[in-house]
Amino acid sequence: MEKKIVLYTTAYCPYCHRALKRLDDKKVTYQNIDVSNNREAFKKIMDQTGWDTVPQIFIDGEFIGGCDDLLALDAQGKLDEKLGV
Repeated sequence: MEKKIVLYTTAYCPYCHRALKRLDDKKVTYQNIDVSNNREAFKKIMDQTGWDTVPQIFIDGEFIGGCDDLLALDAQGKLDEKLGV
């Protein structure tokens, strides 16, 4: 079953690019919301998570954290299960 994956990123963030690449490598579909020039969307997600950094990654509505958290899940062998692959 395909999971809903949403990332809040900026165009200039190397961690965002790493997270997107890892998801591309997993061949999953995701929604990338670029908040580079959308202060309102970024404020909304900051209010929700308490984080003021990107990327912010959600899988089926669960906030899993940022790039390091995504890569840690993969290293632990837990990411594929979370992604449903």
